[in-house]
Amino acid sequence: MFTRLLTSAAILAISTTAAVADYNLTILHTNDFHARFEPISKYDSSCGEEDNAEGKCFGGSARLATAINDARARSGNSILVDGGDQFQGSLFYTYYKGKLAAEMMNKMGYTAMTVGNHEFDDGPEVLKGFADAVNFPVLMSNADLTRENLLKNIIKKSVVIEQNGERIGLIGLTPTDTDELASPGPNVLFSDPIAAVQGEVDKLTAMGVNKIIVLSHSTYQVDQAIAAKTTGVDVIVGGHSNTLLSNTNERAEGPYPTMVKNTAIVQAYAYGKFLGELNVTFDDDGNIMQAVGEPLVMDNTVNEDAATKSRIAEAAIPLGNIRAKVVANSSAIIQGERDVCRIQECEMGNLVADAMLDNVADQGVTIAIANSGGLRASIDAGEVTMGEVLTVLPFSNTLATFEISGQVVIDALENGVSQVEDVKGRFPQVAGLRFIWDPSIAPNEGRIVEVLVAKGNGFVPIDPAANYMVVSNNYVRTGGDGYKMFRSAQNAYDYGPGLEVVLADYMASQGSYVPYLDGRIAQK
Repeated sequence: MFTRLLTSAAILAISTTAAVADYNLTILHTNDFHARFEPISKYDSSCGEEDNAEGKCFGGSARLATAINDARARSGNSILVDGGDQFQGSLFYTYYKGKLAAEMMNKMGYTAMTVGNHEFDDGPEVLKGFADAVNFPVLMSNADLTRENLLKNIIKKSVVIEQNGERIGLIGLTPTDTDELASPGPNVLFSDPIAAVQGEVDKLTAMGVNKIIVLSHSTYQVDQAIAAKTTGVDVIVGGHSNTLLSNTNERAEGPYPTMVKNTAIVQAYAYGKFLGELNVTFDDDGNIMQAVGEPLVMDNTVNEDAATKSRIAEAAIPLGNIRAKVVANSSAIIQGERDVCRIQECEMGNLVADAMLDNVADQGVTIAIANSGGLRASIDAGEVTMGEVLTVLPFSNTLATFEISGQVVIDALENGVSQVEDVKGRFPQVAGLRFIWDPSIAPNEGRIVEVLVAKGNGFVPIDPAANYMVVSNNYVRTGGDGYKMFRSAQNAYDYGPGLEVVLADYMASQGSYVPYLDGRIAQK
């Protein structure tokens, strides 16, 4: 590889002699991989070996390894970076935490990555172990780590690499609401991404670095704002919103790259289904003269690297008995795609909320509220394995029951619909109640216009002054996804059975489960 890290002294010592020709760089990139080491189906769920052999599967580390090697051979001068969220999403993470991710990323020769919110799911200690294990820098510019001894000397705000004779600055970004989305602990303080990026850009340009790439786990929308409100950023490699940018795919949310002023923004969906490939030409002053490319789909036309496939199969052995167990049957596909469940009622949301409420109904609980961010995949029709259930619900959350007033229920739903425009995971999937919300009203200004709670065989208006028993998961009950109003709930118990067990048992009790929508969530 051409890449090596440079100290500040080394940067200043390098000759400032101008380059004699334009500089061509290929930026290979991934984001939101979420421990999908094995191939996935078109629904982002598990995909068996038989289906894989028939060409029905996508992604997986073995395909990525082949695609990365092929792209490097085409380019001759490339870097490989990641936009965050390697952690969480399959039983591989549940079992290995960050160890297998570190092994695979080292094997594929990543240049750098940024910290995603899910890198904090098991606190700073697991992130530290991962950062210690990888052979590349892990970056995060918009966080104060001075009080977090486990990370302060490991996670860098930015680095400079020497790549084929040129200096390139790399800056990392993490969501500002990571304290609500994960478990960074009280010693990690997050700050505004725009100010953080500009501060690092200014430091890098003062050192003579004129090619700057931001690795941003911040959403496509935030990336566009960063590009518009900063100077000196050449490329933003995004993540967090699982956005597909493409010039050929009809499902793309924007062009690849999306140009804002002089900044090229790219993102490659999620789960290893695509490998981003951006070819950039810089002039002597570090200005982009051309930026072209396209995410490469990791379908059956990409051969699986044999050594990588063998290693993943070996790593899967301890997981086999757990994953292979058939726990239920579904009469049809249960849709759980994030672009549906995070903005409206969805089949997977109804299933999970119903299962939660059914489990604790005999305790006097009448309302279930589930965050859509906890739903990570759909389930295919037919036999349902525990592996599929764990792919949908990978976070090891437990049922949490608590008592709150009707007004707090309304406040919680208001929080849940407050970031629909950004497709955030706080959108509430519910059982035992119905609600109507008005997207024309500003967030947190009364979007919730009607809430009905179950009573007898029907529904009645919620009483803001009355108390209700509610079930959610421990993450939401303790304030995750903005549900801080639940922290002061009465009679809280956060240590119920695992949500994945609750779901598996509920589906098993239903015979052949029939997915459905019933209008429990509606827009005015």
